[in-house]
Parts: sequence; structure tokens; C-alpha cells
Amino acid sequence: MRYGNPSIAAALAELRAAGVRRLLVLPLYPQYSAATVASTFDAVTAELRAWRWLPELRFITQYHDDPGYLDALAAHLRAARADQPGERLLFSFHGLPRRNLLAGDPYYCQCQKTARLLAERLGLQPEQWAAAFQSRFGRAEWLQPYASVLLAEWAKAGVKSVDVACPGFAADCLETLEEIALENRQVFLAAGGERYRYLPALNDTPAHIATLTDLIGRHAAGWPEFAPDYDAGARAAECAATRQRALALGATA
Repeated sequence: MRYGNPSIAAALAELRAAGVRRLLVLPLYPQYSAATVASTFDAVTAELRAWRWLPELRFITQYHDDPGYLDALAAHLRAARADQPGERLLFSFHGLPRRNLLAGDPYYCQCQKTARLLAERLGLQPEQWAAAFQSRFGRAEWLQPYASVLLAEWAKAGVKSVDVACPGFAADCLETLEEIALENRQVFLAAGGERYRYLPALNDTPAHIATLTDLIGRHAAGWPEFAPDYDAGARAAECAATRQRALALGATA
């Protein structure tokens, strides 16, 4: 967990004890932001600075427009909306201060692209969907439109039912289950809406796991272990022989 347990430090310590020599880091943030993906990179490299022997390192920085991710999410949303779809579908992403966008952070643009490609896959017309941003606080201007404000505007304009999805979250958490599923529901209903439905994240669905597995496989391509002719048995024997030679030279482990 980036914030919580098991921590990045604990996981890396476990991998180090297991003798990891190649490390692929996949932050589960589909859209890149310095506040999320880059901070994960900072946390990983901060731990690696204490390692005497660094592993080969690769880092997946985003998958916001990955076809497998989009197809899995579109199928998930289509199934969730099969029974009485709302008049409109809102794609709500975690918000950031607008100054991040002006400083060159691609997060806003990647969120817009994810929403657009999902809408295309779902066959939605422009008036049937929108992208917005949640969780703002403080006095600074954040990315707009704000999800709570837009939901209230829709309800006041006569929209009676909405579905809300959060394509920036690989798994549901406090933010999606409380702020989006509960708090924003009250905002919409208080403004005149009648039916509000939060559509869960992909979580541990088989399609999500398959998508991440494929993504990892493609990014790991080129490492010997992923070559078609890789012989795991021969490699294990080679490693065992190497260890015996090292012990003979005075190594202690």
C-alpha cells in the first residue's frame, strides 16, 4: 500500500530477502499524476537507496488508454447498467489543484481520454455522459467540473436518474464508498434527483486480473524469464551451481 499496510518498504524487504534481481513496479493508478504515480516512484527508490545490490528496475507509469483495461471496464459498466440504466453516466475522478495541470501534469488530459474512450465503447451520446472531479478541499481552484456541483445541476435541470463510476480507482475504498456512493447521492437527491447508483470499481474481478496480468507481461517482455525458450529448470540448476562456487570462495549465504 502506498499509504497503509503492507507498506512498500515491507514488501520490498520481503522481495530483497527472497533474492529478487528484477523488479517491475505497477502503481494501480491508471492515470498518471505526480501526486500518485510519481510519489510511488519516490517511495520505491527511497527504499532502494539503502540496497547494496540494486535489482533491474522497470516502472509502469500509466495505463489510462490501455485497450484491455478499457474493454474490461466497459464490459463491467455495461453489465452493471443492464437493468434500468440511468439517464446519464458520470465518470468521476479524484481531483487535483488546477495548478498541477498548468505545471505540466498530464492527469487531467488522461482522465478525459479515459472517459471519452469508455463512452465510445458504451455507445453513449455526448449528452448522456460527462467527466468530473471529486474530493476538492482548500481555497485553491481544483480541476473542474466538480462532481458534486455537476450532480446538483443535473438534478435541478430535471435529470431524475444517474449512474456514477470512478475509472481512476482499481478497487473501491473510502473515497468511492463514502464520498461517491453516499455523500454525492445525498447531493443529487436533495437537488431533486430520484435515483442515484454508484457502479463499483473492477476490484478483484477475473477480467481485471487478466488485464493487469497482460499489462505486466508486456512490460516484462525482454527479460530472459519471459522469453519463449526460457528453461526454468536449467536456470535453477545454474543458480545452484553459482551459489556453490560462491560458497567455495568464502560467501556465507
